Amino acid sequence: MAPDNPSHEFFDLVDNVRGQVLRAGQDGYDRALSGFQTGFRHRPAVLVSALRAKDVQAAVRYAVPRGMAVAVQSTGHGITVPDEGGLLIKTDRMAGITVDPVARRARIEAGARWHQVVEKAAPHGLVPPSGSAGHVGVAGYTLAGGMGLLAREFGYAADHVHALDVVTADGELRNVTADSDPDLFWALRGARDNFGVVSSLEIGLQPVERIYGGGLFFGSEHAATVMSFFREWTAQVPETMTASLGMIGYPPVPMIPEPLRGRHVVHVRFATTDLADGPGLVRPWRDVAPVLLDHLSELPYREAGSIYREPDFANAYDGNGVLLSELDTTVLDAVRELAGAKAPVGCIVDLRHLGGALSRQPTAPNAVSFREANYVLRVVSSIDGLDLADVRAVHKRLDDAVAPWTLGRSLNFVYGERAADDFRSELYEKSVLERLTSLKAVYDPSNVFRCNQNIEPAV
Repeated sequence: MAPDNPSHEFFDLVDNVRGQVLRAGQDGYDRALSGFQTGFRHRPAVLVSALRAKDVQAAVRYAVPRGMAVAVQSTGHGITVPDEGGLLIKTDRMAGITVDPVARRARIEAGARWHQVVEKAAPHGLVPPSGSAGHVGVAGYTLAGGMGLLAREFGYAADHVHALDVVTADGELRNVTADSDPDLFWALRGARDNFGVVSSLEIGLQPVERIYGGGLFFGSEHAATVMSFFREWTAQVPETMTASLGMIGYPPVPMIPEPLRGRHVVHVRFATTDLADGPGLVRPWRDVAPVLLDHLSELPYREAGSIYREPDFANAYDGNGVLLSELDTTVLDAVRELAGAKAPVGCIVDLRHLGGALSRQPTAPNAVSFREANYVLRVVSSIDGLDLADVRAVHKRLDDAVAPWTLGRSLNFVYGERAADDFRSELYEKSVLERLTSLKAVYDPSNVFRCNQNIEPAV
């Protein structure tokens, strides 16, 4: 931990960092720690707000000899193990993006958000493997796998990474590719921040300009019918169609459209690059139940963030996600009864159809596990004014109910403060975790990067 009376080494750190360096208690410290997740927060002894890769290097080289844990935060969506007394590197000010339209690639600094990449790529008729919320940071999302809006057609975001610039525990800045460091390249794409601090990555883009997408809202009194049809329909659609089903209770406030205001609803979302067949694939949904609101249309990809209509304001939340082998009717009943309109705490349900390209390893395989999963079930709840134990008890009842069909968990869908080993064995297949622990012993033997769902070095 950094001393109360900083040493000359601390002032050397300040001199070597172009960004900002703050100790706990200094003016601006609390403000600098802010992020999208307000329910949980890092409390480091030293905070380095980096502007360049050399700042990241300086921070790691300062922390390691002092036995300080090194954590990293961009947008602050995915905090699970808060740092207490270590060193936090914030990368949100590193947001440079360069698009190469000929190679169909983008070089993206670690603090960039997906909506920024979408805007840079759009003039070239290209799109990145971005997710449902444009305000999410590129690096954490991608390194944990990343399920994009067109994921069934194009696969995980991690599958499209060509190179990464990463500062490892020895303080070295490495350009990592499948040829230069095949083991580290494999591990970084799937194990998130366990092997170093990524300062930038090079990712492939797809030639897409417009998509057919949006969603249909139904009253949750029709949830059983809608969910049953989702199960039947997703079993036969082509992999050019990526769809999901959500449940949410909307408050009675003016900003919510009148048909949804104050109602608990089921929201079915669609996205496809097949402009010719997309409308026909979706058409049967309009006869499933009365439609409260229809926002389906052909749209430019830069407007794809409107499909999920996810909030973009900071808030306090907790949640979890499980990868399912199938959608048994028992699973659907459990989701509706335990996380639906009558749940003891408000639950936002997100059930996404997987398979297609997500089931296949890329040319250069990575550590993303459980590719045989056909669905991912995510449940998130606001924890403002609620007891965290009560919220987690509701989520656990659903977890237990769907356990017979659970293959594992998605690293991107584990939220809120957890013990470092809460879900480690459920995030990776056994052989993958064994390889990761062996590589951790090579690249981070002292477990410097441990403020996460931690992969401990093999003994």
